[in-house]
Amino acid sequence: MRLSHLVPLSVMFFASIAEAQPLVPLPPSPPVPLSNLETPAKVALGKKLFFDPKLSVNGSISCAFCHMPKAGWADPRPVSIGVGGKRGGRNAPPVLNAAYQSLQFWDGRAGSLEEQAIGPLTNPVEMENPSNQSVVDRLRKIPSYRRSFREVFGGSVSIDRIAEAISAYERTLVTPNTPYDRFLMGEAKALSASQKRGFMLFKGKARCVLCHSGALLSDQAYHNLGVPQTGTLPVDVGRYAVTHDPLDKGKFRTPQLRNVALTAPYMHDGTFRTLAQVVDFYDRGGGKSRFATKDPLLVPLHLKASEKKDLVAFLRALSGETRKEMNQP
Repeated sequence: MRLSHLVPLSVMFFASIAEAQPLVPLPPSPPVPLSNLETPAKVALGKKLFFDPKLSVNGSISCAFCHMPKAGWADPRPVSIGVGGKRGGRNAPPVLNAAYQSLQFWDGRAGSLEEQAIGPLTNPVEMENPSNQSVVDRLRKIPSYRRSFREVFGGSVSIDRIAEAISAYERTLVTPNTPYDRFLMGEAKALSASQKRGFMLFKGKARCVLCHSGALLSDQAYHNLGVPQTGTLPVDVGRYAVTHDPLDKGKFRTPQLRNVALTAPYMHDGTFRTLAQVVDFYDRGGGKSRFATKDPLLVPLHLKASEKKDLVAFLRALSGETRKEMNQP
């Protein structure tokens, strides 16, 4: 039987595979809260702030320091680096398509992009400001910022307005229209033969779709995979630090897979350098965990070498492009 007969293109077909979150193309625009409507001037201000190291206590790092456009808007270092070279405990997640996520950070501690945007400002291993007000006071001394905030918001610099501007810019960093999206919408030649085989594995034998579903290819839930703890934290309890529920120990949010080929290294502590290593990890059934919360969905997959290559090929079809004018300060 020809492969084309095995890969129906109807979105209704995908709904039967993942009932809760069918595999569907990414909407061209993310939801925008009524409390933070976008305007070109607000997006431009947010972009300026995103790339400005003046947000950090000593003017040394910006948001883009850990969310690099050339690295898929993620951090190519295993764990992110803050002011003074301090090493964090986790790898910074990518900003691309983060606007579609229900919660932010690996442990879901931020309920919105606005909340996430100000979190690093006072983090002692990130921008290290003593308070949010110190950032506000610094920007208020800069005439161009005073003018911009007055033009955009009709008032002076505030921490909420800083967050609103940055998140408005981040909502423009989306990547619909990948080869995968075009394939879902009926363009049969958008994927190579190897990528089509990888897609079938993704939905079937490799069991990826059990957690990587929906438009983001993430169930946005939290799982303990037994990932080796190689970061700077002696023990990273993950989601438990937010919920204090023992059942959440060692669990981290399922990352979206869009642009995954651009955002190495992988996992919350950057322990795997390549997609091939990630596939090998899942093929083994994950790793050992110090917590009794390891996800029972993880089982040995017994993938052949050729199947692993096809699966990686499919993951490379998930990359898209942002508008070029959004990628530079």
